[in-house]
Amino acid sequence: MPIPRLPRRKLLLLAATLPAPALAQAFPDRPLRLVIPWPPGGTNDIVGRLIADGMATRLGQPVVIENRGGAGGALGAEVVAKAAPDGYTLLLGGSGSLTINQLVRRRIPYDPATAFAPIGMIGSGANVIVVHPSVRATTLRELQAAARAADPPLNYASPGVGSTGHAAGALVTQVLGVEMEHVPYRGTGPAMNDVVAGRIQVFTNALAPMQPQIQAGTVRALAIAGPRRNAAMPDLPTTAEAGFPEIQAATWFALLATGGTPPDRIARLHAALNATVADTDIRRKLEEGGLDVETSESPAAFARFVQQDHERWAPVVRRAGVSVE
Repeated sequence: MPIPRLPRRKLLLLAATLPAPALAQAFPDRPLRLVIPWPPGGTNDIVGRLIADGMATRLGQPVVIENRGGAGGALGAEVVAKAAPDGYTLLLGGSGSLTINQLVRRRIPYDPATAFAPIGMIGSGANVIVVHPSVRATTLRELQAAARAADPPLNYASPGVGSTGHAAGALVTQVLGVEMEHVPYRGTGPAMNDVVAGRIQVFTNALAPMQPQIQAGTVRALAIAGPRRNAAMPDLPTTAEAGFPEIQAATWFALLATGGTPPDRIARLHAALNATVADTDIRRKLEEGGLDVETSESPAAFARFVQQDHERWAPVVRRAGVSVE
């Protein structure tokens, strides 16, 4: 018996009643790319690889890492800003590449207001102020005295112009009332190498990549620039305890997609991210690296956090006089 042919209108109505998976393949159906806008070896790289592995398990697709350093994170961010808005290209963003960089650079190759679709937070960690052992200072007061007496001036490293480390280092010099020369690098790893080698005297950065060197004694930690001590280094005083409460600098890490990515895909990525950060083993590794793990209840909540962070850092950057042509 021949099968009757349905009119086109009835076929369309039937299609409308089918569940979404029957009409289109579920997202994601191919590998994703996570752009880390810094070279390998720094905190961004450590955090990004942990998150990529965890999300790959939960999304059922590989998450391929692409390190794209330069311009304080702007080069890597530009890759994501100009990618297809389909959720397959992600950015490990942070306070440096998303907040400080936009405040200090007069020209950025994308519109920060529309270039990215916020997904969610991973965590944050107060920056640690370290010196090479050749610097005769075990406290911030002693660093202040050493810097005032230095001729030529001491120098301080940053992971790049426009990074959180750049603004934090400038803030240290401003609050201490000293002159120090800024030496920018293309990431935390190269900067740390020169600090350990003694070519750089002072460095302010997130704890994770510096912790092994602190424990080995190749650099000396003076203080942590946060409101409370860090569980990974409980004996290290805060900047407030050291007498300089104005020095507050934290690095936060988060995930974003290209602006215009469909909300349902953002929701899928947000759920996978939060599940990853909630994983006991991943959370432990993040905390051992000095991060206070903190997720966003929604992409919209994370978007509000980014705006508030911008408003908090803007006056700090202006007072420190940090700017890039």
